[in-house]
Amino acid sequence: MSQALTDAARLAHDWLDGLTERPVQARASLEDLRARFAGPLPEVPSAPEDVISTLDRDMRDGLLGSAGGRFFAWVIGGGLESALAADWLVSTWDQNAALYACGPAVSVVEEVAGEWLKDLFDLPREASFGFTTGCQLAHMTSLAAARHAVLKRQGWDVESDGLHGAPRLRVIVNDQKHGSIQQAVNYLGLGQRSLVPVETRGDGRIPADSFAQVLSETDDATIVVLNAADLNIGACDDFETLIPIAKDAGAWVHVDGAFGLFARASAKHRHLVRGLEHADSWATDGHKWLNVPFDCGIAIIRDRVAHKAAMTITAPYIAARRAARDQIDWNPEWSRRARGVPVYAALRELGRSGVQDLVDRCCDHCAAIVAGIGALPNVETVSEPMLNQGLLRFTQVGNAPEENDEYTDRVISEINDTGEAFFSGTTWQGRRAMRVSVVNWRTTEDDVRRAIAAAADILSHHRELI
Repeated sequence: MSQALTDAARLAHDWLDGLTERPVQARASLEDLRARFAGPLPEVPSAPEDVISTLDRDMRDGLLGSAGGRFFAWVIGGGLESALAADWLVSTWDQNAALYACGPAVSVVEEVAGEWLKDLFDLPREASFGFTTGCQLAHMTSLAAARHAVLKRQGWDVESDGLHGAPRLRVIVNDQKHGSIQQAVNYLGLGQRSLVPVETRGDGRIPADSFAQVLSETDDATIVVLNAADLNIGACDDFETLIPIAKDAGAWVHVDGAFGLFARASAKHRHLVRGLEHADSWATDGHKWLNVPFDCGIAIIRDRVAHKAAMTITAPYIAARRAARDQIDWNPEWSRRARGVPVYAALRELGRSGVQDLVDRCCDHCAAIVAGIGALPNVETVSEPMLNQGLLRFTQVGNAPEENDEYTDRVISEINDTGEAFFSGTTWQGRRAMRVSVVNWRTTEDDVRRAIAAAADILSHHRELI
């Protein structure tokens, strides 16, 4: 095993060292990849070092360079060095981070990491927390606690009696909600018809009058989900206004802060999420702005009793410890990685000032990309960044709107094909646009210049063809 592990460390270093120059776009086709990996189950063993060598060889050109600084598509971080190294050790230690008894040290590290996050975000110190696979399961955990609490107020024990015959429950959402909210209500048995979207203004925020009107329409048990940075333009709801309205109506307020919760760590951007601390629960992703490896979401819940009631389980073979924190009480998983360890490592590496600098730097880089590409001919700036998300649209004179939708997608694809940068498309207010998303700690001013130059070259070539 030692040779395979040594080889894996060398190959990992080689991958990271090549991120600056390697194309961001994967080069292998679907057909190439299937041809390489498909085949019958091997009948005989192979040497571990041979498996690792072949795996690396066959995968390299089928991988996105999303860990590098020129990836601006989806909100994906790049893996801080300490967090990545800690994640390697997590796999090596192979502890089941479900109970203190299964891994005492990882239980305590997760406990401390959760407390540090509450401090970083300046959220209620009495709140509980759970580390999940990602923000999807952080939403589910938070909304499970919310479901418990709002139905209990109406005399219904959902954990004992289920949902059949339960009081009606609705989930009021921003119409720009992320799809993970829809999936969470499915997991919880609430169904899509429980969702009540409130139409936003052009700035992506819920108007207070519309919100109050929707809240007043029924006496159903109510959960509200507000946005701390939507995925397209980074819009944050007006928490100072909306949360008191929701609380007066007896609603539980949950905040989708998958990446926007990190604005709380920045003196420059904190005003965008002022009042968010008065909500009942919050969800975020560690593998976005904190830049830890994948498989890390965080749910933070003010009502510890509701949180534990929705998640905890007992059985004769569970070695619970009353004095220690058993992770199984706060998240939906039994067998799980010690994902709190990379979070702890990242927070130790960055410190409070380092997180603030990372957030501010990414926002500045996003603004520079949007301004740089937006200044080019045949480019429309659809949304300047409020935080770290911006939108651009590519147009040609004389095109109908739907033709410019197709043209925008074409330009995005051609920029990505250069390997110099990688962007993704979206639909905003009925029109296609290119998203500019920056959350990677590795992104530099040079990466910004390369992205702008790649777009400029593609557009210049198009003008020459006209």
